[in-house]
Amino acid sequence: MRILKEPLLHFVLIGAAIFGWFSLVGQTGETPDRSETIVIDNGEVDLLAARFETTWKRAPRNDELQALIDARIREEVLVREARKLGLDRGDQIVRARLAQKMNFLFDGIASSVVPEDDALNTYLAENAARFTVPAQIAFDQIFLGAQPVSDEIDRAFSELQAGEDWPEIGLRSLMPSSLPLSASSAIDGTFGQGFSNTLFMLEPREWVGPIQSGYGQHLVRITETRPQVLPPLNEIREEVLAAWRRDTAQELAEAQYESLAAQYRIQTPDPQE
Repeated sequence: MRILKEPLLHFVLIGAAIFGWFSLVGQTGETPDRSETIVIDNGEVDLLAARFETTWKRAPRNDELQALIDARIREEVLVREARKLGLDRGDQIVRARLAQKMNFLFDGIASSVVPEDDALNTYLAENAARFTVPAQIAFDQIFLGAQPVSDEIDRAFSELQAGEDWPEIGLRSLMPSSLPLSASSAIDGTFGQGFSNTLFMLEPREWVGPIQSGYGQHLVRITETRPQVLPPLNEIREEVLAAWRRDTAQELAEAQYESLAAQYRIQTPDPQE
């Protein structure tokens, strides 16, 4: 009975029930004795009041609530009359909005289902690259200039061996003297493309160089490294769940679309030879 636990099956079943309900309501709403009836029930009034309170941070007064109800009735009257005149047909804005609302419905169904951890762990394993934290490295650097001569490089090493304060050695620049644990993209964004490649090959705790960056040459000391890692599910559960829901909602939308499209006979012009 494992198939009954598959989330996508749950989505399809829930989706079928919701669309069936909408279909039933739609058919009922088209009967002659209700076609000219507009009903604003207590639930809709509560929704109007809640929207007002969300916007204005207070409950609406009686006259304000009545104005909201009147506006809702006005909207419904105009929408119905516009449909009678066929104004909704061929309107790309209306069509796009209706399609968007259908997609919102798919997303809502996906958000309503909570997958078991087994499903999330499987999803995490199949999409490891999306959640892997890249390798990181922290380092100190001494800027020697764009083209330092050998004497300047030797003098910098001599000052380091003599125990001088290393931030005072070399030339001043806008580049940070120390960078905390950072991924390649952040390092290259500061020092130039490819600078991080050399750093990841260095031994830690020793001053080495000169190493070329996009701005010149540096002496570098690696202070800390951290290899790339795929965190366990319990550390990134919300991130994995959000991604799982996005992907599964897309699968649901496609499955539901295919099911709905199968009910239509679709004709298109023959492709031009």
